[in-house]
Amino acid sequence: MIRTEDIFKSFGDNEVLKGITTEFLPGKANLIIGRSGAGKTVLLKLLVGLINPSAGKVWYDDVDFYSLKPKEVRNIRMQVGMLFQGSALFDSMTVEQNVRFPLDMFTNMTAKEKLDRINYCLDRVSLEGVNNKYPSETSGGMQKRIGIARAIVLEPKYLFCDEPNSGLDPKTALLIDELIRDITIENNITTVINTHDMNSVMEIGDNVILLYQGKLAWRGSRDVVLESKNEILQDFMFASPFLKKLRDAAMEEGVSLKRVNE
Repeated sequence: MIRTEDIFKSFGDNEVLKGITTEFLPGKANLIIGRSGAGKTVLLKLLVGLINPSAGKVWYDDVDFYSLKPKEVRNIRMQVGMLFQGSALFDSMTVEQNVRFPLDMFTNMTAKEKLDRINYCLDRVSLEGVNNKYPSETSGGMQKRIGIARAIVLEPKYLFCDEPNSGLDPKTALLIDELIRDITIENNITTVINTHDMNSVMEIGDNVILLYQGKLAWRGSRDVVLESKNEILQDFMFASPFLKKLRDAAMEEGVSLKRVNE
């Protein structure tokens, strides 16, 4: 489990995070949601150590991440998989070389062991036989799946995903959500997803964390998100005119919003 303790982060006079205390559950899809500028990306970067907090602590189980020495930080990072918003694949490398990259950096596996692991991960994301293709020869959805294969190749204990559905059509976005959820459950991974996609919230949001103006505004699961009376959450949820009409119609008919969603 990952948890934060009274996290603050400022950039000059701009205080972006203001005392965030929360936890991210193992074996669950933990979603960070909120409007642009709420602090989602900054919090995600703090969790993986890309930037340091101005104050507060980040705990990986019982380990204070920001008190670790460089070698100890490396040991934690070997347990971390990262799916970047733009997939961040190396254009000059084949799919196989992209997925192998973390194995080359962090392991002493033989060439055969690496290839077996690469093929397993590509098979897991339904990309068998694409080893020798280049990223430019694949679709946006395929590139996301290649990114997931690379993120899980080291069998991580923690998986971080930055806007995994960005730029994808609704059907492909749903497939990516399902893939991330299944991998999370199968491997008991602590998965943290930064997203603005409400479909993701309703499909895989085991633990949902809403940020508002740098503060923790609400926390719960997809099972209760539609029925919450939290005004900030409702404003975020029903920003779409279509969803507002759906909510209003359900209220007029006395129908549970959760049942409408189902």
